[in-house]
Amino acid sequence: MSKPNLARRVAETAEVALANRKYVTFIDVVTGLRWLHSRHIETWQQGRAATLAELAAVDDDRLLTAAALLRDWAVAKGLRPMAGTYVSGSRDRRELRFTGGHEQEPFRTHWLSPDLSEARVRQLAERQAKAPDLVVVSPLDTWTCASCADTGPYLIMEDDRPYCLTCADMDHLAFLPSGNAALSRRAKQESGLSAVVVRYNRRRKVYQRQGLLVEEEAMARAEERCLADEEVRLRRRERDRERRADQDVEFQARMAAEIARLFPGCPADRAEAIAAHAGQRGSGRVGRTAAARALDENAITLAVVASIRHLDTDYDRLLMSGVPRMEARDQIRDRIDGKLAEFRVASPS
Repeated sequence: MSKPNLARRVAETAEVALANRKYVTFIDVVTGLRWLHSRHIETWQQGRAATLAELAAVDDDRLLTAAALLRDWAVAKGLRPMAGTYVSGSRDRRELRFTGGHEQEPFRTHWLSPDLSEARVRQLAERQAKAPDLVVVSPLDTWTCASCADTGPYLIMEDDRPYCLTCADMDHLAFLPSGNAALSRRAKQESGLSAVVVRYNRRRKVYQRQGLLVEEEAMARAEERCLADEEVRLRRRERDRERRADQDVEFQARMAAEIARLFPGCPADRAEAIAAHAGQRGSGRVGRTAAARALDENAITLAVVASIRHLDTDYDRLLMSGVPRMEARDQIRDRIDGKLAEFRVASPS
């Protein structure tokens, strides 16, 4: 690829990153150019490669050229440079290297849009300064510790070599599987030392998070906090349930009163039963519609009709005998109309 073509491609990938995040990094460019995949970046960040160039599809000089082209493009766009910090997730927390023999600064520089607020710039700087999580690998294949020549369920990289948790002084940590975000977050907060556990998925070709290694005491404290929260949530749900129940009773009473007004011949206990049945929360019945809750006359009438249909006609028997629903409704229409007329006339006192 000629340098002009490479310059164009670098500019295109950088434009995409700038539009999405308001800043651009060298990593954005090399992944956008398909010289490196996200799995390669993860391997490098875990400290399992001495340099990023070892994993790239191009040589060191090509990477340096891309970094120079990114700088030229960013300067022409008026972007602001910010020094980036790259530290491995290995036990030694060593500084990550992009290439073996070149100056690292061109690769580490992040280019920020002038539109970014100072607060956002400070946020990015703080995030960059923060050391990444320690990363422990749950290996798929057999392996040997570089120190004790033993093995184990987990390894962590140091000086490009795998170490067991005992040799890395991390064997006092307990595994907390993924699945409960609140528990994981609190356990990490409580633990003086923690590490993310990942496992390589060969089919998807990515490292997937399995959980955390945290101090057992921290896990216990986090569980207590979550249990306390659960008790609070249970009490809140109970209060909400009681409040909804009270609201339902109030609504059903108003609905029964409206039935009595529209159908003065309907016995009071029948009106209450219709309101209780039609207005039951979560039932999906006509009494739960917005119109019924507004005591719309048509909606109230439909609730009364539904009661008459099932209690005062042969509708259910007709359905059980195989009569189609609409045909069954036609057969009982006169009975429903008659009962409605009866309910509309006040009973003699």
